[in-house]
Amino acid sequence: MSLPVTADSHKEAKKPGSVLSLYQLLDPEVLADPYPLYRRLRTEDPVHWDPFLHAWVVTRYTDVIHVLQNFSASRTPTPEQLSAMGLERMIPIAQLMVRLMLFMEGAGHTRLRGLCSQAFTPARVEALRVHIQDIANRLLDEVLPSGEMELISDFAAPLPAIVTAELLGVPTSDHRQLKQWSADLAEMLGNFQHNPDRSERVLNTAAAMTAYFRDAIREQRVCPREGLLHALLIAEVGGDRLSDEEVIASIIVTMVGGQETTMNLIGNGMLSLLRNPDVAADLRNDFSLIPSAVEELLRYESPSQHTARLAHDDIELGGKLIRKRQAVYAVMGAANRDPERFPDPDRIDIRRKDNRHVAFGFGAHYCFGAPLARLEGQVAFATLLRRLPNPQLKPGPISWRDNLGLRGLNALPLSFSKPAN
Repeated sequence: MSLPVTADSHKEAKKPGSVLSLYQLLDPEVLADPYPLYRRLRTEDPVHWDPFLHAWVVTRYTDVIHVLQNFSASRTPTPEQLSAMGLERMIPIAQLMVRLMLFMEGAGHTRLRGLCSQAFTPARVEALRVHIQDIANRLLDEVLPSGEMELISDFAAPLPAIVTAELLGVPTSDHRQLKQWSADLAEMLGNFQHNPDRSERVLNTAAAMTAYFRDAIREQRVCPREGLLHALLIAEVGGDRLSDEEVIASIIVTMVGGQETTMNLIGNGMLSLLRNPDVAADLRNDFSLIPSAVEELLRYESPSQHTARLAHDDIELGGKLIRKRQAVYAVMGAANRDPERFPDPDRIDIRRKDNRHVAFGFGAHYCFGAPLARLEGQVAFATLLRRLPNPQLKPGPISWRDNLGLRGLNALPLSFSKPAN
């Protein structure tokens, strides 16, 4: 959850020449290009105590892997901790988050992931390929005659929203509402600053989503329909099944992660291709490179930039002593640009070998929806490159969402040649 960092800390962290801090991401110029900041952290102090976040920041690939694999993801504040911080109203959010796989450890996490894996199978995902292609084509059909589009709202956002609704087995007509709920929760999951102005909206979103999926469960029991929701309800391992609360939490994390990650993959990736036209031309000449290109775009502009963990015990890392229960930010966006792991990391190389990036995390909490995000990305980029004639960025500034952990664009306006009649 968000950490209550003060406004004074914000001002101090943004001063020119100020000490190293991830809080500098609140500066729009740093957010637009965080990689110089990551480079400084990685070279000057790779295991860094951030005085503004009161947490450690880890930026080298090997250290990020270690943290993701060995530190605790169970970091949801207890009701008592929230009360002590004056955040009693956020207790319902904590009660939801404690059921999410993202924040579970040990036997509870293994059980929940095992049951969900019965429903979220590779075969179920691959079966969606043709349908995802149909959705992508339909979205482009709507904008091609005009010779312009806003990539995020016209394509990158609705594509995964529609796919997610169909995957879950809920009405596709609800996809805009599902997308708005996902964006609201993503603001909380992706930011470390506490913004009280957003609290009411996040609380309302959590309550509305929970009620929506509780109603959907009741409908499924009366009239089952194919989809992940039904599959989770009937999933069983050794006689063990998911409770309704666990089904709802699993659906919510699938919905939020699937929509936000994929939308950002498409938007960030397309911007990268437009800024590197030689790479885009290379792809158009050889579409067999699309899977490799998706991996490289995930590495180059990771949709998920950092995540927090807690130290199980006192531990030494990079010559620093991290105390038990201290928070550690593993910065995947920095690890994916580590020159010790990726030669020439600031260059897009769609033929890059051994591209084991950490855009989807690592270890037991590796992103559950990664296969679906990859599939949607492959279909999206292939379709955009095939069907958009001579796409160009429209003049104007590029605006990044002020979500510090989930990197994505507010908008990406494009123009292109109108297809011949």
